[in-house]
Amino acid sequence: MDGPSTPEEMTPHVVAASPHAGIGFREFVGMIAAMMAMMALGIDTMLPALPAIGHSLGVADENERQWIINSFVLGFGIATIFYGPISDRFGRKPLMLGGMVGYAICCVLITVAPSFGLLLTLRVLQGAAIASTRVVATSMVRDCYGGRQMARVMSLAMMIFLAVPVLAPSIGQVIMWVLPWQGLFATLAVFATVVFIWVWLRLPETLHPDFRRPIRLRTVFAGLRMALTNRQACGYMIVQGILQGALLGFISSIEQVFADVFHAPRLMPPVFAVIAGAMGVAALLNSRFVERLGTRRLGHAAVVGLTVTQIIHLLVALAGHETIWSFGFFQATALFCVGLSAGNFSAIAMEPLAPLAGTAASVQAFVMMVLGSLIGVAIGQQFDGTTVPVAAGFAVSGAVAILIILFTERGRMFHPQMGA
Repeated sequence: MDGPSTPEEMTPHVVAASPHAGIGFREFVGMIAAMMAMMALGIDTMLPALPAIGHSLGVADENERQWIINSFVLGFGIATIFYGPISDRFGRKPLMLGGMVGYAICCVLITVAPSFGLLLTLRVLQGAAIASTRVVATSMVRDCYGGRQMARVMSLAMMIFLAVPVLAPSIGQVIMWVLPWQGLFATLAVFATVVFIWVWLRLPETLHPDFRRPIRLRTVFAGLRMALTNRQACGYMIVQGILQGALLGFISSIEQVFADVFHAPRLMPPVFAVIAGAMGVAALLNSRFVERLGTRRLGHAAVVGLTVTQIIHLLVALAGHETIWSFGFFQATALFCVGLSAGNFSAIAMEPLAPLAGTAASVQAFVMMVLGSLIGVAIGQQFDGTTVPVAAGFAVSGAVAILIILFTERGRMFHPQMGA
């Protein structure tokens, strides 16, 4: 037999986060956040370095430099499809440790990359390596928690994780004051090494031996089919991908917005910190209220708020009244709404898939990141010297997300179901 087969049988009690396992709740949340932060650091510390990297490697086209961000995200998204089934078979911890090693090695190799093409290739591999931590982190949380408790843990982890985008551009700028752009990647390699040692020494395996599944094509395809055909899981997975795409479109364009639209590149790190900080505030509020109000009420309200505010932003941008203050306000509002929905939609999407947490997390991360990266590239490549593409990206993404939620929920919104 392959082990238990029902959601009730396959939903373990707290393993890694229980005090008797040698690691407390706060350390568990912090560790999950640190592992997830390596992806954000791999993206956001690059923002102030894009002109320097492009100049060093002979890339004059500003839109082409966006591939330094997009190649990492694309590699991350593609690789996630493999990690779930592997972690369901061999456990979470070995895969996570291996991914951090690969990430650090790619960082070191990028520091000596002689061409833009090789740098992009290594960025794809870097993203593919660290994708293991994203899939495994989600699976670990699902191993230990369910329902609103899972949403609370994800919100707390996201709150810490989202502090990284707030600080990352400033960290990148400070590093570049004393080191060339290669110093950014050397710093990332050091951070990955520190987290590797922490996880290796402190984190127990969260996947109980009885819940391990052999890697069989039939089993894998059954897991994929379940993740892709469950209405709730698939619908919210696609919604997450669409919102992720709007966010990536904003991130890939932000350096050009401040340099070419507002002619204030030095203001990008502090303003970006304020904008990104709104996501952390949203995650904190969500962790406080999600058990009382439910994941659907909060998540649905967030996506409606996103759509309404970004339609207003789009009208302001089209009318030619955009300023650095209006841009900062509307984008902070957008990221607040995305931050409020992220943990909730992830929990809703994972809830029906407890028997296949690893495979489900892998499929969902794959769809979310690949779909998000394609949408993000489409938005970023539309940059035309105005903020219209960024505002339109959020407005259209929010509207489409609402339509998909309505279809998924059979025309209903804001209604809690099964404790969610």
